[in-house]
Amino acid sequence: MRALPLRTTLAVALALGLAACNPSPSTQGADAPAATAAPASAEEIAAESQRLNAWFDEQYEAQLQFSPIQLTFQGRKDLYDQIDDLSEAGARKQVEWLAASVAQMESQFDYDKLDDETKLSWDLWKHQSEEATAGLPFLGNGYAFDQMNGAQNIVPMFLINFHKVDDESDYLAYVSRLQKSATAFDQLLERARAATANGVRPPKFAYEGVIDQSKKVIAGAPFTDGPDSALWADAQAKADALAEAGTVTAERAAELKDQARTALLESIKPAYERVIAFAEEELPQAADNATGVGSTQSNGAAYYAYQLRQNTTTAMSAEEIHQLGLSEVARLRGEFEALQQQIGVEGDLQAFFAHVQADKARLFPNTDEGRQAYIDEATRVIDNIKQHLPEYFGLLPKADLEVKRVEPFREQDGAAQHYYPATPDGSRPGIYYAHLSDMNAMPKTELEVIAYHEGLPGHHMQISIAQELTGIPKFRTQYGTTVYSEGWGLYSEWLAKEMPGTYQDPYSEYGRLTSEMWRAIRLVVDTGLHAQGWTEQQAIDYFRANSSIPEAAIQSEVRRYLVNPGQATAYKVGMIRIQQLRRQAEEALGEGFDIRGFHDAVLGGGAMPLDLLEKRVQHWVDAEKAKAGSTAEAA
Repeated sequence: MRALPLRTTLAVALALGLAACNPSPSTQGADAPAATAAPASAEEIAAESQRLNAWFDEQYEAQLQFSPIQLTFQGRKDLYDQIDDLSEAGARKQVEWLAASVAQMESQFDYDKLDDETKLSWDLWKHQSEEATAGLPFLGNGYAFDQMNGAQNIVPMFLINFHKVDDESDYLAYVSRLQKSATAFDQLLERARAATANGVRPPKFAYEGVIDQSKKVIAGAPFTDGPDSALWADAQAKADALAEAGTVTAERAAELKDQARTALLESIKPAYERVIAFAEEELPQAADNATGVGSTQSNGAAYYAYQLRQNTTTAMSAEEIHQLGLSEVARLRGEFEALQQQIGVEGDLQAFFAHVQADKARLFPNTDEGRQAYIDEATRVIDNIKQHLPEYFGLLPKADLEVKRVEPFREQDGAAQHYYPATPDGSRPGIYYAHLSDMNAMPKTELEVIAYHEGLPGHHMQISIAQELTGIPKFRTQYGTTVYSEGWGLYSEWLAKEMPGTYQDPYSEYGRLTSEMWRAIRLVVDTGLHAQGWTEQQAIDYFRANSSIPEAAIQSEVRRYLVNPGQATAYKVGMIRIQQLRRQAEEALGEGFDIRGFHDAVLGGGAMPLDLLEKRVQHWVDAEKAKAGSTAEAA
C-alpha cells in the first residue's frame, strides 16, 4: 500500500473526497481547440510544446502554494511555518482554481500543435480538474477522522518525519505548525459535524481508533506524567541537535524547547481533546457490525460509483468488478491447490491454510529482537533485488530506500505496510514502513512479497523514477493515480518471480499467492460491502474462507475498506492491465521484445490512467517495430 503524501496529496483531503490528482479515462483532448487547416510543422510543434510545458511548471508551482504540507513532502521549505487549509471552502477554492487554469490552457494553447508527450500532459492536467469537479458533490461523504487516514495520525507523523530542522528558523516554523495544527483540526471537526448532521459517519471501530490514537499522542510528558510523548521527544531532539551542531547556543535551544512545550500544551493538547470528545459523542450512534456507503449514505451509490471510477480509472461497474474478483479468487484457489500438492499437505485448501498457520517456524519472535530480524530480512531481500534491477530496467531510481517500523502512536496490529516517497532530489530516502506491534500478524511467508511491493521493484522504484524524470512538466513527476501505482506494486510482486534469488522457499511462493489472493478478495469484498450491503462480519467470513491471512490482518483490512471505499479495487485491476499490455507487446514484437524497454515505457512517463498508459505502451511498440524495420532495410 502506498501512502499518499497519498501519494501526491494529503491523505486527509483524499479521505474527504477531494481526489484532484486521480484522473479518470478521457476523451483525449476531445474538447481541445479544433484542428487547423494545415498540419503543424515540426518547428511549430516543438515551439508550442515548449511554451505549454513552461506554462505547466508555472501553474504547478501556483498549485503547490495551496499545500505547504506537499511542499515539505517534496523537501522544500516554502511556507514552512504553514499547514494546509482543510476546510470545505479551502477544498472548493482549489477546485475552482484548477478549473480556471484549464480554461486558460484551452484558450491560450493549441492541442493540435503539441507533441505526443505534451498532449498527454494536457490530458492529465485537464482530467484532474474534471475529476475534482465531479467530486464536489461528495465532499461530505468522506470521513474527516478514521482509524486509517485521520489527521490525529498524520500531523505527528508529518512533523516528526518530514519537518526537518536545520536552523533556528526551521524550529520556529515547527512551533508554528504545532500551533496551526489546532486550526486544521477544528476545520476537520466542522466538516465532520456537518457530515454527521446528514447521517454520514464512519463505523464504531473508526471512532474507537481515533480515540485510542489521539490519547496515545497526548500521553506522556509534557501532557501527562510518564515518559516523553513522541512529539515532545522529537521537539527536544530537534532543538538539541541544533545546539550540538553549534547552530544555536544551549540557552537558545532551551528557549526553543520551551516554545514547543507551550505549543504542545496550549494548542496540540486541546485540539486532540476536542477530537476525542467529538468521537466519544458519536460512538453511541455509530454502527457496530457496519456495512458500506451504498447502504448507509443517502447518495452512497453515486459516491461509490465515483470512487470506483477514481480508483480504477475505468468505467467498470461494481458488479463487473465483483465478478472479476470471484473469477480471480477461483483461479488462485487452483494455484494454491497445486502448491499444496507440491509441498505434500493432505486435505482440502482449508487444511493447507491451517497447516501453514500452525507452523510456529513461520513467525518471528514477538520481541524487539524479532522485530529487528524482520527489518533486517526485509532489507536483505530488497538488496538482492537491487543487484538485478539493470537486467529488467533501463531507468533506475537514484533515491535510496530504508525499512522502518511504524511509530508507536500510529502502529496497529495487522495493519497494511506502506511506503512514503523520497524527496525528488533523493536527499531523503524513501521509507518502507512496517507495522510490527504484533509479529504474529507478520509471518515470514509474506515478508518477501510485501518488500517487493512496497520497496523494489514496487512503489519505491515507480515513485522515485517518476520524481526523477526530466523533459516533462514537474506536475507529471508528482502525479498520482491509485490504479497505476498499486497496479504496479502488485505487478512487481509477480515480476520478482522472474528475478534471481527470489521466492526460493515454496512457502515464500505461498506468501506471494496469499498476497495476490488478498487483492482478488478485495474486489469481491469492497464491492460486496459498498454495493451489495455486506456487513463487516460477512466480509471477514469471505476473507477467512479463501485465505490464510492472520485474523488481525483480516479485520484490519475489512475495516480499511469500510472507511476508504473503492481504493482496494485498484490493485488487481491495475495489475491485470499491465500484464495484458506486456503480453500484447510480447506478441507484437516477438524476439524483438525487450523487457527493459517495456518497463521503461510503463514507468517513463509517470503515473497515469490506464487508457493513457495503454496508448503510451502502444507508441513504444510502434516505435520498436519501426526501428526493427529500419534495421532490416539497412541490412
